[in-house]
Amino acid sequence: MIVLYNSGLINIKYYDMVKDMAKTKKDSNFSSDEKSTSTTKIKVIGIGGGGCSIVSEISTNLKKVDFVAANTDKRALRELSKKTKVFNFGEKITGGFGTGMNFDLGKSSAQDDKERIKSLFKGQDMCILVASLGGGTGSGAVPVFAKIAKDMGLITYGIFTLPFEFEGSRKMDIANEALKEVKSHLNAITVLPNENIFKVIDKKTPLKEALSIINKNFQESLEGLIETIYNPGLINIDFADLKTILGERGKLAYLNTTLFDANKSIDDIIKKATLNPFYSYTINGASSVLFNITGGENLGLKDVSLISEGILNLTGKNSKVIFGISKDTKYKDKVRIMILAVGCESENVLPEVKKEVVSKNVVEESKSEPKRKKESKKVEVEVRRNALETKKAVEEIEREIINKDDQWETPAFLRRNK
Repeated sequence: MIVLYNSGLINIKYYDMVKDMAKTKKDSNFSSDEKSTSTTKIKVIGIGGGGCSIVSEISTNLKKVDFVAANTDKRALRELSKKTKVFNFGEKITGGFGTGMNFDLGKSSAQDDKERIKSLFKGQDMCILVASLGGGTGSGAVPVFAKIAKDMGLITYGIFTLPFEFEGSRKMDIANEALKEVKSHLNAITVLPNENIFKVIDKKTPLKEALSIINKNFQESLEGLIETIYNPGLINIDFADLKTILGERGKLAYLNTTLFDANKSIDDIIKKATLNPFYSYTINGASSVLFNITGGENLGLKDVSLISEGILNLTGKNSKVIFGISKDTKYKDKVRIMILAVGCESENVLPEVKKEVVSKNVVEESKSEPKRKKESKKVEVEVRRNALETKKAVEEIEREIINKDDQWETPAFLRRNK
């Protein structure tokens, strides 16, 4: 493992060092790395209908991690892949049915089953939460799952899709509310707008096929990350490196794994690796980057150097970078690049919590008179009224003045509530 700071670059002068590292790892049979990775436990949990469908589809091809589908809808869970463990929660509240678009019902369902949810995370090192935000169960329950995992000391990573535009603004509002609540409980967040699928397919493509394309892209990206962590390399990346990259909280993350023909130009390789059409952002300005380059026996150090330099040039000025190199015979004429960039720069991807201006008591203290008692000052919020509302307000005040003296002489059943 080599950790590069301040965008240091890989040069051909490292060739002898790389050979020595490879020889050392070969002589030791990767014993230390195997020990560290074999005990690492990662669980991928799909929450809600959309998240469960994604996890069910990708679980058929990925190994070494556990997949769980968590939902309030028992019937929907029965339709998933047998390779996915199912977890029904909130049955006392929903009766085993879904939550529709009721965000609060999804949250309550998860809160009611906190102890059972804790059992999902027991013994794990990292959890990856997957959900299609915009509905009730996924959007409402994701923040609860994430907080439980964080409180148990796990590394938490959320991968979420956003609704299509044709699904309406209400679903997008729910999705944004979920992102606001879950942000502080996750080390990193990947956001994939479903609308971006139209960058790579025709709008006449059937919905199920379109969603499957999104899932396949996610599967390839996740597979690259998992194999990088679990499989020993020439310059190795392990779970400790992943924890280093995911050391902060609430950071926007870019995860992408791409496979190229070995004869592709370096510029094309870098462009495809760092510009995934399913994202609305890139790795530009990332504060932490982990990437791994895998190739066959003909993988040259010069190509590795050029690819690495191209990736590093896009990161932040003081970014922390960890890279690895692996060789695999199945990539004889191919090169695969896995990138996990955290702290990416992008506007309007993760919604900020905005404080509303309301009438409240504000405590002010004079700087020139430090011993002066604190005063409570009423801050009024001006409300603009139309003509009709103003007329009604004036009439209400007039009635209040007229009735003030004889209010208690009026029979109770005739009095108006103020």
